[in-house]
Amino acid sequence: MPVTQTVELDVAVIGGGVAGLWLLNRLQQSGYQSALFETKALGSDQTVASQGMIHGGIKYTLSGVLNGASEAIADMPEHWRNCLAGTGDIDLRGARTLSDHFYMWSSANVTSKLTTFFASKATRGRVDKVSKHDRPAIFQHKDFKGQLYRLVDMVLDVPSLVTTLAEQAQQQTFLLPASHHWRKNSQGDCELLIDQDGEIILVKAKRFIFSAGKGNGPLLEQLGASTPAMQTRPLHQVMVKHKNPNPFYGHCLGTDKTPRLTISSHPAADGQWVWYLGGTLAEKGVEQTPEQVIDAAKTELANLMPWLDLSEAQWSTLRVERAEPRQKNFVRPDKAFVGQAEGIENLLVAWPTKLTLTPNLASETLEQLTAAGITPSSEVNTSALDLLAQAPVAATPWAKFDS
Repeated sequence: MPVTQTVELDVAVIGGGVAGLWLLNRLQQSGYQSALFETKALGSDQTVASQGMIHGGIKYTLSGVLNGASEAIADMPEHWRNCLAGTGDIDLRGARTLSDHFYMWSSANVTSKLTTFFASKATRGRVDKVSKHDRPAIFQHKDFKGQLYRLVDMVLDVPSLVTTLAEQAQQQTFLLPASHHWRKNSQGDCELLIDQDGEIILVKAKRFIFSAGKGNGPLLEQLGASTPAMQTRPLHQVMVKHKNPNPFYGHCLGTDKTPRLTISSHPAADGQWVWYLGGTLAEKGVEQTPEQVIDAAKTELANLMPWLDLSEAQWSTLRVERAEPRQKNFVRPDKAFVGQAEGIENLLVAWPTKLTLTPNLASETLEQLTAAGITPSSEVNTSALDLLAQAPVAATPWAKFDS
């Protein structure tokens, strides 16, 4: 079918998770004529499956030393706090903070090897030991014999974060219909063709930026490109809705390099809390059925918090694939990544690698645009995009408990 309308943007962002939305806001602030395109809903898949943790890397120090991952993100909580206060590079005053700290706890036998490290200069100001009378309600029980530390990390309500970023994006977050496809033009640049009720819209851009998480791989395949390559880190997380009135956010130390168990609390529509369980439990759960990983979660909670009554709790699971740029030996990347697509000059591919590093991804992308000589246009005609619907915000995984 012949093209009926053409839109020429400075930058087109593909993928409406937090990374894409943050980038779109930064692009608009910098004067770029830009738009974002999403195929499902804003925040769908990886973003809404996030536990919302904005951390400074201490959870990567379980071997007792600071490493590249911990040092790369040490300043991130402060960066996000400035944004939440309205004084950062993005105004996040509309986003809700669920907790302004995170706890780390363990039994005495595991904590003993870390006590000296957590008391060292290396972690000063980032970790504080919690005295017995300052413990949260869930650890006031007489049967808790371990040690408890408080981290400067925070937890955000991800749906409110997505909504805030979308509302500030000047109505430029578009829902792509199923009838769209990618092509290369005669110069080897990529273009997006959209069939909206018989109107064929051709979207061109000085730079397309794929920020679609695990969707980046299939998008590159459609264009015949394989680099940058992607790796995924699958998880099988557990959700438990209960009547305990006290939300909790914390990591339980184990013998692995990742936390034995991570708990974050999220509000259900009826006012109760849903605990979202990650860590080693979710990593090992990849090879388990939902029933098996739920049984493992029940056993873990019974061992770690035997005083907790979950007899009337509701249980469910969620499989998640966290996407990252491929690394040698499948190691976790330390930093956000944005790189040139193989053989397609006007295409960048991006992964924040961690929610915490989203601001870094946007800054790095803007630097690459400047280095490539991509400057903002004074004005472009985007009226053809008005034919497309604005992308909605995705429902949370724990919304299933509300039905």
